[in-house]
Amino acid sequence: MGSKLDELARFIDMRKALEYVETRRHEDGGYCFVSVLDDTNVNDTYYAVKIYDLLGLELPENEKTVEFLEKAIQPQTAVVAIAMALEALATLGAKDIAREHVDIMYTKYNPLEDKFAVGLGGSEEFGTATPLEATYWVVKAFKAIGQPISGEEKEKIRAFVMKFRMGNGFGVKQPTTTMTYQALHTLYALGYRPPKSPHFKNCELCGDWGGFTEVPYSLPPYLEPTFYATRGLGLQGETPTCPRRHIWFIRQLQNSNGGFRRSLELGISNF
Repeated sequence: MGSKLDELARFIDMRKALEYVETRRHEDGGYCFVSVLDDTNVNDTYYAVKIYDLLGLELPENEKTVEFLEKAIQPQTAVVAIAMALEALATLGAKDIAREHVDIMYTKYNPLEDKFAVGLGGSEEFGTATPLEATYWVVKAFKAIGQPISGEEKEKIRAFVMKFRMGNGFGVKQPTTTMTYQALHTLYALGYRPPKSPHFKNCELCGDWGGFTEVPYSLPPYLEPTFYATRGLGLQGETPTCPRRHIWFIRQLQNSNGGFRRSLELGISNF
């Protein structure tokens, strides 16, 4: 095992985790989080690519996955899925292929024409996806493939993101950890420096639980807001109050098949 694998193996069963991902790869180069389903999709494939990249490992049959992702970029494909495919292609060293398909994105997402995610689609586990989520993924994808964003586009996106500002965070009906992180990450990526948000600290659970919640002062914690809150604190130059408790929480989420579930109360593994 390499150094990253060795480090993570101190806390979780890395052999089983990799086995979980590997057994969910299909002949078409795509991935599906349930091995018995022949339903490969961009969302699971994106996360598989990112997992291998995070661990410093080469993706098996890389060229098949590149082909799968390129074929997925179609006019009817949802904005978030296109953005995920573009970023995954860049991660796999296929930026040139990704850039060939940027025009499709601009038919659905074009700030200069006030188009923010036509035919939205989404990936978030917490309810309906939003144009803010799409904005987050598009900006990430453009940065990954080296697609320029003009000053006018940046200002349009900034103004759009700020429409979701609610008190100390960002959301639709109330501030959420997911949307607050997506908003702040987008603003930082565009070169802006928004005020620090206390939202993440307000969602931190120490004591008996560990992890972070979507909204302040609630239960239970979930894996996704734990990821977003930890990243959000990092953006702001801050750190979690009780990292050891969060490590404990994450370790409890690994299932016997090597994958991870979202919470202590929900059992199925997914990417």
